[in-house]
Amino acid sequence: MTHLRDSASAESQEDPVISEKKGTADDQKDMHRMGKVQELRRNFRFVSIFGYSMILMATWETCLTTLIIPLLNGGTGGAIFVFLGTVVGMGFVIVSMAEMASMAPTSGGQYHWVSEFAPKEHQKFLSYIVGWLCVLGWQTGIPSVGYLAGTQIQGLIVLNNASYVPERWHGTLLVTAVASFSIIFNTLLARKLPLVEGTVLVLHIFGFFAIFITLWVLAPRTPASEVFGGFQDNAGWGNVGLACLVGQLAPIFSLLGSDAATHMSEELRDASYTLPRAMIWTAISNSTLGFLMLVTLCVCLGDVESVISTPTGYPHIQVFYNATQSTAGATVLASITVIMAIFGCVNNVATSSRQLFAFARDHGIPFGRFLSRVHPGWDIPLNSVLVSFTIAILLSLINIGSTVAFNSIASLGTCALLSSYIISISCMFVKRWRGEPLLPSRFRLGKAGIWVNGISVLYLIVAFVFSFFPSFPHPAPDLMNWNILIYGVVVIFSLAYFIAKGRKQYVGPVEYINKNLST
Repeated sequence: MTHLRDSASAESQEDPVISEKKGTADDQKDMHRMGKVQELRRNFRFVSIFGYSMILMATWETCLTTLIIPLLNGGTGGAIFVFLGTVVGMGFVIVSMAEMASMAPTSGGQYHWVSEFAPKEHQKFLSYIVGWLCVLGWQTGIPSVGYLAGTQIQGLIVLNNASYVPERWHGTLLVTAVASFSIIFNTLLARKLPLVEGTVLVLHIFGFFAIFITLWVLAPRTPASEVFGGFQDNAGWGNVGLACLVGQLAPIFSLLGSDAATHMSEELRDASYTLPRAMIWTAISNSTLGFLMLVTLCVCLGDVESVISTPTGYPHIQVFYNATQSTAGATVLASITVIMAIFGCVNNVATSSRQLFAFARDHGIPFGRFLSRVHPGWDIPLNSVLVSFTIAILLSLINIGSTVAFNSIASLGTCALLSSYIISISCMFVKRWRGEPLLPSRFRLGKAGIWVNGISVLYLIVAFVFSFFPSFPHPAPDLMNWNILIYGVVVIFSLAYFIAKGRKQYVGPVEYINKNLST
């Protein structure tokens, strides 16, 4: 702790030099206030961090790949209106987080914010728990996105070769391949990552129009009254409203990850200004593209039963084939979502490793010194990148033994991140409720802040509860959502580690703050 303060103080005594290494004068001021040493290279700008967030969130692509969930739980009408409701709810969440990101632009993200904004008597404990939740959420995200890309590849193989029978070990190999590809971009090509983000952003936008136009031109149309009024309980919940609430897991997943750019903030130039605006524009852009794609897909769905029971495993692949009546055409269109999922995994590795690096830097996890090391010349937390890769590979091996167990672990990211959002925004709400002064920032919610924070928390609690629901009522063990069990085990483990060792080592980022610069 003393080392961090002394190093940051020494750096602050120098004249601010705007450079790729140090960032702007505001970046240097923020790092000095938070008591952190600038170790990473600030080579991201607005366009590259905007592209980074757009690709990782990938809303319109996720609307395609998760279509089966709302089709079974709510039908086309439920899918559309629940998506709109989720956009509004997550909009409040993203704006709330954007304000906190402007106040404290650090790779730590939520656990750092909790440490600064929570009531003093709870800062250490709550920050520690949120740090572990973020580690859980982002580390399980790598195999999850890798598996999404891999199973889509298997679906395309089935489309082109009906005799192919997907095996579990095939999926594990594909996850390994996608993760390995991601590691190359996050190590050897790390300095080119901002350029890659801008390039893939072009594919994200043009790929949308390629699929959007193709479906409207070639696919059969369902009357709008049937699409928007098609509320169905195909899963058998016995209540359409409940079915729609269960189906919200798909739009939540498609709009999740707004904190991703936050964990790259120490590599972003003029972060306190650029970061919140990139987060908000990402939400607006991706929500718009996602809504247009979802409506298009529902209108051009055709025979719902054949789409749900498609041998490819992905309804959108079957929709592409039905529209084009061409295996090659459907393969080309579906390859766009595969490529975007692969680059989403690239960004997931970057986010996961930075969050792990930050928490290790604050002594929140075992082997903190090793995981927080930034090798000279690399300007990235290389050890954290390699450990994140290793964890992804180890988790993917679970799929060989049980796909159910793997899916439960891979989908933990949703509930883990939602709970980290709940705690961090609740701390800001309580701070406002008590009338306590807030940190200065370059993006503020003003008097509306307490209402925005309050609505965010209420929405997140509902979303959090339904993230533990199974896709079907009364499921067999192989269809049960085991998230609640695994989530509980991880939380209990983190509490046990905190009691045994963490409370002695972890003091929380607030203890490194230069207090005289916090007002």
